[in-house]
Amino acid sequence: IARRGHVTQLRCDNATNFRGAQRELSNALKEINDDDLRFKLTQFEIEWLYNPPFASHMGGIWERQIRSVRKTLAFLADSVNCELSDESLNTLICEVESIINSRPLTTPSSDVNDFSPLTPNMLLTQKCTFLPPPGTFSDGHARKQWRRVQYLANIFWDRWKREFLSCLQSRNKWVAKTREVAVGDVVVLSCDDVHRYHWPLGRVVKCYTDSSGIVRSVDVKTAKSLFRRPTTRCVLLVPVEEQCM
Repeated sequence: IARRGHVTQLRCDNATNFRGAQRELSNALKEINDDDLRFKLTQFEIEWLYNPPFASHMGGIWERQIRSVRKTLAFLADSVNCELSDESLNTLICEVESIINSRPLTTPSSDVNDFSPLTPNMLLTQKCTFLPPPGTFSDGHARKQWRRVQYLANIFWDRWKREFLSCLQSRNKWVAKTREVAVGDVVVLSCDDVHRYHWPLGRVVKCYTDSSGIVRSVDVKTAKSLFRRPTTRCVLLVPVEEQCM
């Protein structure tokens, strides 16, 4: 609330710390002596919604994001010497927060030449541009905490990006026939050499099939050029049938 302002609804699992927080806030509200003030605060009270016990999978997207972030941070802790001060750790978590909220949700425009994605950061901050700090960061800056944090943030970006894109791709193609990439689909190109916060979006303009009639590669038009990529490198973001025309 201190960062984002008042919220009307909180969704979480049944952890005892969340239950305790709700009870503590409710008790604090009851302790107010001024009836008028208590009535006004009651109108703005937060609605708490809990998942059933032992049903973390019902958290949907937020539980999946927590898992991917925790898995990537565990990798950093195990494989990289990331002993950080409290201030540096807080900066790293803020960088991680910004990376997670830079993920593309959809395309905000029906313009076929508009490849700027709509992201959670745009909804939270009302800003459209997020750029990483300038410079090249390596593991040799152990004594320079800011550069060290940027190096760790880059590692997090590279690994979490792969985790996130793999979540969007269905892997049941050997069990059941799934929808193939089609002309007009908006896709995210899976690239290894893009900087933080950059998600290369494009629109499929042509499909190439194999002898079995299955789409194996496509031509993708981006804001900069036209690329031919295998379908394994194209992650479907907005199907053509769901786009506003």
